[in-house]
Amino acid sequence: MDSGNFLTVLRVHIIQKEMLMNKNNQKKNAGALIGAAFLMATSAIGPGFLTQTGKFTDSLHGSFGFVILISIILAAIVQLNVWRVLCVSGMRGQDIANKVLPGLGYFIAFMVALGGLAFNIGNVGGGALGLNVLFGIPTTVGTFIAGIIGILIFLSKDAKTSMDKLTKYLGSIMIIVVLYVAIKSKPPVGDAVSSIFHPGDVGALVLPLITLLGGSCGGYITFSGAHRLLDAGYSGKKDLPHVRQSVLMGVSVSGIMRILLFLAVLGVVTANPDVTLDASNPAADAFRLGAGVIGYKIFGLVLFFAATTSVIGAAYTSVSFLKTLHPFIMKNEKWFVIGFITASTLIMAILGKPAALLVLAGALNGLIL
Repeated sequence: MDSGNFLTVLRVHIIQKEMLMNKNNQKKNAGALIGAAFLMATSAIGPGFLTQTGKFTDSLHGSFGFVILISIILAAIVQLNVWRVLCVSGMRGQDIANKVLPGLGYFIAFMVALGGLAFNIGNVGGGALGLNVLFGIPTTVGTFIAGIIGILIFLSKDAKTSMDKLTKYLGSIMIIVVLYVAIKSKPPVGDAVSSIFHPGDVGALVLPLITLLGGSCGGYITFSGAHRLLDAGYSGKKDLPHVRQSVLMGVSVSGIMRILLFLAVLGVVTANPDVTLDASNPAADAFRLGAGVIGYKIFGLVLFFAATTSVIGAAYTSVSFLKTLHPFIMKNEKWFVIGFITASTLIMAILGKPAALLVLAGALNGLIL
């Protein structure tokens, strides 16, 4: 081969290699955008999410649709604002807070970590309850299984990519199975749509709206996706279109899940007007009444998946608030996340009462928001 042909072949090889690298980078970037969206969405879809939706649908019926619509709109506004500020500046929430008022970032990091820990204890407990519904596994054993699954994700070679994939897959499965229950329960969709425009006593809807906002974009949930995008290298004005795309995708996922769950429960309460759902677990009761034993098992699956993704989201985001405060945490981020999940699991196994901690965490999340 003469030198001219050799150079031509070499150029073609280099161009092909560059095209392959660009294609792989595009896939990786798309994966991070979707992963950030699902991380935020599945962080919001936890055990508290299921209980809140079941409880308020049981008490408010179709009027709760108005609350859901307003909460989705407000959550989108809050998330767009927070994600844009963080990603354009290239700084995490605690670093921006320290710029605004020295020391404020340390306070917010402490509050987010404390609220995240309290919620994570409840999330691990929710995972245990889901396994109990599915397989009859004792809750103490289920607590350790739920914690170990979260730990294994962060022990993997590429933990953040594994986190992106798991939240995406489990989030998608949750939507599909809840859609099945919603179809089985035959909700009065027309009445639900009508109630959105004629909600009745608006004053009675204020508390449910505040509760839903706290669960949708309060505390660590607001920052989870934005911090994931920063870790993936998204920053500056040039990436604003990608940031908006990821935010709207995440809000849409959590919104669709909330709407489907609302319709599933609404179908049950309207078909059984004399039945009051079990106050301790209204969503489980609604799934059982709406789709029998299969519905109850589906609830266990949804609860387990919701808890698992929330454990991952709470641990990752809580540590992301701490890691820029000290180089040692930054260097050992993975092990701090694993330690966070381990602590949550052990506390849950010892206390066995997540409800009170979830109330405390809700108050902290409201303050942070």
